[in-house]
Amino acid sequence: MIDDDFVKSLLGSRGYLSFKHRDDCLTLSCPPKHLLEFCKFLRNEETFDLLTDLTAIDHGENASPRFSVVIHLYSLIHKSYLRIHVCCDDDNSPSVPSVSEIYPGANWHEREAYDMFGVKFSDHPNLKRILMWDDYPYFPLRKDFPLAGIEVPLPAADVAEVTGASVDPAPMMGGPFVSPGQGRMSEAEPSAKDESWTETFEKPL
Repeated sequence: MIDDDFVKSLLGSRGYLSFKHRDDCLTLSCPPKHLLEFCKFLRNEETFDLLTDLTAIDHGENASPRFSVVIHLYSLIHKSYLRIHVCCDDDNSPSVPSVSEIYPGANWHEREAYDMFGVKFSDHPNLKRILMWDDYPYFPLRKDFPLAGIEVPLPAADVAEVTGASVDPAPMMGGPFVSPGQGRMSEAEPSAKDESWTETFEKPL
């Protein structure tokens, strides 16, 4: 069980950790340079041997640190989750060490986080985009990426050469992560009143 004694012991034995909260599960901040050491300890000594999720956060263009990586681990012995929050040191070229050697399941998650947020994972065995094509110039889940999307030429010829299938770009209406629909974007989910070309009135203040 993750109780107060467990938290005190963990923080006391590893001075580089800091406590964030326990609102839903124990959440600790770990500097990037200690991430691998801490993950190996959690896996080998504290039975947190299951990585359930890994993603990134863009805290906004004016935030510093702007990007962070969040890792969720689960222990079958403690029957509890533990969250690791890792802030990226560089706001312009965010990067953290890959934990895929410790938790092989992180491989796909790290590729997705890189693809969507532009956070690089050093020493990842194959850090390639997993949803967008290799030369796509944007990171769609960053806060500065408009919900309505950005028109980018689709490399249809390259795809057709590899797959042997014709390729048509998806409609821009609604953005790349919203199902295309009829009517105004402000009436769809998620709404984008300030970035749609289908609105009759300006966004209310």
